[in-house]
Amino acid sequence: MSESGAGPQAEAAQASAMEFAAAWAASMTAVFSQVAGTPIAMECTDAAPPEALPPAASDLHMIAVFAGSLRGEMSLRMPRSTALSLAQAMLSEERDNSAEFKPEHKDATEELMRQVAGHVTTAMKARWGDLQLHVQPAPAPAWAAGAVGWVASASGAPISAWMEWQLSAALIAQLRASHASAAPASESIPAEENDVRPQTAGAGAPPPGNLDLFMDIELDVTLRFGGRRMLLREILDLSPGSVVELDREVQSPVDLLLDGKLIARGEVVVVDGNYGLRVAEVASSELSGSLASHAAREAEA
Repeated sequence: MSESGAGPQAEAAQASAMEFAAAWAASMTAVFSQVAGTPIAMECTDAAPPEALPPAASDLHMIAVFAGSLRGEMSLRMPRSTALSLAQAMLSEERDNSAEFKPEHKDATEELMRQVAGHVTTAMKARWGDLQLHVQPAPAPAWAAGAVGWVASASGAPISAWMEWQLSAALIAQLRASHASAAPASESIPAEENDVRPQTAGAGAPPPGNLDLFMDIELDVTLRFGGRRMLLREILDLSPGSVVELDREVQSPVDLLLDGKLIARGEVVVVDGNYGLRVAEVASSELSGSLASHAAREAEA
């Protein structure tokens, strides 16, 4: 597993991520075993299993988007061999590793992972509260992972399967906040950091005293020049050379967004050939709330 930083903060992130991934492994064990009609133990590890392969174009990627008491994203990468084995179990087909991977196998694998997601939301409720979880196929994540690890079938399992998982920095931040809130009061924690209350559904921000836990988390901000609603036919008619008019004049200030929330406005400048922003106005209330929330949610990188 990798996470930026070192020392106690990295160790806390690793512990939080492994606890979270272990819950996924337990749900996979339950769902895969039920579908296959035989026990299939899935284990979580921060080291790649011996059979793991580098990323390939044929890999199947799934993205799990969390909302509610936890916010952020989790990416799952599985090789086609794993997807085929799981799909064959889902469709009650004879296991054949040399079989062609057909569209119905892809659909079956995606449905199986949605069943795992449903199990996860129920199993995690006692630890992390009410979660909303949406799982769908997606390209390999463009964001920088806050943590990386693996889930693989145990030795001797009737189905050989493995997946690589990645957690977004947003999700890691919230897991770290949750992990800190669960720490025993007897631990040697300064009083201002020990005043941590469990997150409730919809509460995106950790207590202000815990912000120092997240100062090394990288957060993605977005510069918004404007927007526009377009008809589907207008989108389909786009071609090289098309001009899309936005809802903002050239002299209007542009917005700086964090997690979709406005945190500042200013004018566009060029710095060493790159776009930049000269801040003219800071939305202080939104800034503090968004930083705390995003330290418990995203960098999405």
